[in-house]
Amino acid sequence: MERLFRLKELGTNIRTEIMAGLTTFMTMAYILAVNPLVLTPSGLSWDSVFLATALAAGIFTICMGLFVNFPVALAPGMGLNAYFASTVIASQATGKPIDPAIGLTAVFVSGIIFIILTVTQIRQMLITAVPDSLKNAITVGIGLFITVIGLKGSGIMSIAVQPFNAIEQGAYTHVTSNETILGIGSLTDPTVVMTLVGLLLIAILMVLNVPGAILWGILGTTVIAMLAGQVDFQATLSGKSWVPDFSQLNFLHFDFQGMFEVGLITVILTFTFVELFDSFGTLVGTANRAGLMKDKEAGRKKVGKAMFVDAIAVSGGAALGTSTVTAFVESSAGVAQGGRSGLTAVTTGICFLLSLFLSPIVALIPASATNAALIIVGVIMMQAVKEIEWADLVYAIPSFLTITFMPFTYNIANGISFGIVTFVVLAALANLSGKGKYKIHWLMWILAVLILARYIFMGGE
Repeated sequence: MERLFRLKELGTNIRTEIMAGLTTFMTMAYILAVNPLVLTPSGLSWDSVFLATALAAGIFTICMGLFVNFPVALAPGMGLNAYFASTVIASQATGKPIDPAIGLTAVFVSGIIFIILTVTQIRQMLITAVPDSLKNAITVGIGLFITVIGLKGSGIMSIAVQPFNAIEQGAYTHVTSNETILGIGSLTDPTVVMTLVGLLLIAILMVLNVPGAILWGILGTTVIAMLAGQVDFQATLSGKSWVPDFSQLNFLHFDFQGMFEVGLITVILTFTFVELFDSFGTLVGTANRAGLMKDKEAGRKKVGKAMFVDAIAVSGGAALGTSTVTAFVESSAGVAQGGRSGLTAVTTGICFLLSLFLSPIVALIPASATNAALIIVGVIMMQAVKEIEWADLVYAIPSFLTITFMPFTYNIANGISFGIVTFVVLAALANLSGKGKYKIHWLMWILAVLILARYIFMGGE
């Protein structure tokens, strides 16, 4: 273990790493149930998506741990799977013959593009090109983003739409006071109450410095939910098979001819664009939180290797039959629990593979338990805000936009995009006016142009 994961060098031990890996798994295990629900409307079966989700998360998370020694887990990404499903459904609605096989082919091709960008070191250049303040802003923004995920999933964050109007697929309206009202959920809602109980339990354990506080908080909340009758054993376990049927797997379910006939260039580019910034933000944010970026050169190499595994996972996940596999922001839960090495990722990956046979047990963990953990992780990641150069507005304004756009537009890529464009514009103007000497990496210029082109010609939704 020591030779493989360099535990002493990283200031950790086997127990801490295993606890961290279990914590990461517990906080992202929801994807096992959510991903099938999101993708089945596109024409894929629930069983095939569940198998693909568990296998992809298990295999590629273990690869991240063994080959990179990085405490980051991978799984089909939320948002990217919704885009996959909505793209397929919307295309079918317009009469174009796009089926799941064509959509999976588009994901596979986007993964090949990532592999090329990674091998040519273009993705890795982002690490040195992006200013430190923006990197820390990404960490904070992701923290707020996953906090919103926890608040929404628990029902603590509620929404009232008045009056209700049907919105066309992919269409958005302005948020105004008489259309959309955000508020707190009802304290008579059992899920809301149980999430608050879990939040308090985890917070108390963390304040008391209890090892594995987040994990024990999740387990404790699960037990309380069971005692309160919020977990229906019979309904949850009925019809669940303990032995996976791998014949249900949509392995290599591709249609290259159909993809070229339909012309999914825009779809492929969108997958590529969103995954580029989502994975970059998650990997850098997690590396910062784990203290792996203190040695910038060593940190850059490690994140570069992680990007390569991430790129392979995109195509590998598509080959197994699921939408884009990406580094998960919930990995921060394990890092917050002390995870520093690849043993954390290996532990998480093994849990995902075991879930193939223990899906009825995993299904018993209520959403309130994992949502409480996500909210707490947001608190932990917020600590990076003190590293931002707030006194310098050239860094402060882009950082602020990065932080706010992630949770408020519910999209990590939006926050990073607006941060990059704003920094390039402000830094360039400051340099031209003689009021500053800011270094703008040439890749930042290219990214700014590509981002503007993407939002102007491909839409920002």
